[in-house]
Amino acid sequence: MFSKILIANRGEIACRVIKTARRLGIKTVAVYSDADSGARHVAMADEAVHIGPPAARESYLLGDRIIEAARRTGAQAIHPGYGFLSENAGFAEACGAAGVVFIGPPPAAIRAMGSKSEAKKIMEKAEVPLVPGYHGDDQSPDLLAKEADRIGFPVLIKASAGGGGKGMRVVESAAKFADALAGAKREAKAAFADDHVLVEKYLTRPRHIEIQVFADAASCLYLFERDCSIQRRHQKVIEEAPAPGMDPARRQAMGEAAVAAAKAIGYRGAGTVEFIADQDGTFFFMEMNTRLQVEHPVTEAITGQDLVEWQFVVAAGGRMPLAQDQLRIDGHAVEVRLYAEDPARNFLPSTGTLVHLKLPEDGPHVRVDTGVRQGDTVTPYYDPMIAKVIVHDRDRASALRRMAVLMGETEVVGVTTNAGLLKALCGHPAFVGGEIDTGFIERHRTTLFAAVAPADDLAFAIATLARVVEWREAGRDAARASDDPWSPWNEQSSFRLLDEGHDEVRWKDGERDVAVVIRRLRGDGLRLELPGGAQDAAVRRADDGRLAMRLGDETFAATVVRRVAGDGGIDYTLFADGRSRRLRLVEPLDVTQYEATASDETAVRAPLPGKIIDLKVKAGDTVTKGQPLLVLEAMKMEHTLAAPFDATIKSVRYAVGEQVSEGAELVEFEAGG
Repeated sequence: MFSKILIANRGEIACRVIKTARRLGIKTVAVYSDADSGARHVAMADEAVHIGPPAARESYLLGDRIIEAARRTGAQAIHPGYGFLSENAGFAEACGAAGVVFIGPPPAAIRAMGSKSEAKKIMEKAEVPLVPGYHGDDQSPDLLAKEADRIGFPVLIKASAGGGGKGMRVVESAAKFADALAGAKREAKAAFADDHVLVEKYLTRPRHIEIQVFADAASCLYLFERDCSIQRRHQKVIEEAPAPGMDPARRQAMGEAAVAAAKAIGYRGAGTVEFIADQDGTFFFMEMNTRLQVEHPVTEAITGQDLVEWQFVVAAGGRMPLAQDQLRIDGHAVEVRLYAEDPARNFLPSTGTLVHLKLPEDGPHVRVDTGVRQGDTVTPYYDPMIAKVIVHDRDRASALRRMAVLMGETEVVGVTTNAGLLKALCGHPAFVGGEIDTGFIERHRTTLFAAVAPADDLAFAIATLARVVEWREAGRDAARASDDPWSPWNEQSSFRLLDEGHDEVRWKDGERDVAVVIRRLRGDGLRLELPGGAQDAAVRRADDGRLAMRLGDETFAATVVRRVAGDGGIDYTLFADGRSRRLRLVEPLDVTQYEATASDETAVRAPLPGKIIDLKVKAGDTVTKGQPLLVLEAMKMEHTLAAPFDATIKSVRYAVGEQVSEGAELVEFEAGG
């Protein structure tokens, strides 16, 4: 076994590998960019080596620099994690040439599966079932369009060299094929330096089921399946094992097909064979990921095995600890990916500092894999995942119920997250009942998104009651510091000279300004005049720091986090009943909060930092509402920005290839539209 390894990755996967290495007594070396100098994985490792600037292409993708770090620190092996260099055959070869063990499959296996087109040819020879499609080398747009017509719409365009939803487009008709092809090729080129694509029949209600395989020098086996059908933008959101509705015969058929795929390329180590399955139970090979998957914890949960430990053993020349007939499924496991993103804005990634972070705690049923801590920053340079939360329970219903509770207790301030959506998904009757396919989120968007944020009156009441508590606490602090603690000037009352005593708090909610009037009743009682009508209320600070509230006949607890935003405004983020919402406090004496910004109505701004990769308009063009204006690449994804209304373009401020900051004016319209 190795005595020291280097992890050529960052974030939660680096931390997860370090945990197993530490348990086995293996020393670890972390690598980090300028953006990660204070990161959790750096703090956890025994040693850390700086490898470059924040951009991955200048740090985490520099294989020679990483290998040199391994040699300099005496690391005998390199674990690549997932992403970055994990499926780079050239890097695996360079490790071997430098005398460093690559903890992964042989370079030839990586290369065989690195091209989806070549992989399909290999799988066809191995008699693994394939989706009807075109996987050829001729990439002329005319030929690809003809092949799409032959296959029959809808079709899926998919980057041959990569995964993770990048370079992927669903095309419903021939009229939309050319634009979709151009976008897929452009995104594939940026992500994988290869714009080769394949075209396949798109199943309208597919399930995404993958098989975990593992191989050593003598044998290959499968550790059952995972269902990864709940997705947004072709990227996984929830994974579970075993797959709901899977019967033993189908499990064996898929497992044996996956093993045949691995054997066909002389595989070694951990890998995943991904299948797309129709509702009738038929399944087709989609791709093979020649690395450890993000969702491997659910397989570990139901089998009781540590796959990273297996990787270490096999990479060191050892044998797998179990045979196929010794593996058993225990219970059910569910994993959710907690992302810094805004579901309401088409899952737009969110950046910022995690000023408040409350994640579930590890326990008998719960595992949390994360690479961040409170105070860390989610930057635009890397994937915006905050954590993976894994629940293992006796059955699927119990696991989903437990996960819904955990997501309701998760609190993140500083970035927008998908926690509310994850809670809604895990409690959705259709999903709990077994309705599972890749289009689930879009099909149930209305009901899912309605369950994410507290209703208006509840949100405004919570925020206003938080202000009341702040006034009370400020009054007590002033009294303690005063020479005359009983002075009426210390009292935060609502006295009015020519009016009934009351206070007023104003909130900004998107484009709305909402005023809430507070009237004092006997004792500590209050009456709030909310948009939906007046309600009696009471509030106190509980021992755990949360606010214990009564609104009408309902009592509940809420967490309210007050923070000064980057623009100087004051935001209140509310967490109650598993839902969250952010409101902006309107300060009466701050006139800048009432001044409209003309550019907000006459320009399209960058929603987050990124690079302009395509311009679809120029000065003088007329556009209609919803027409694409440009494509912004940010946080490893493309974002198409569209015209908010009919208008004439006055100017385009940036050129293709230029970097832009968040809020930058990109396209300016003529005044008056």
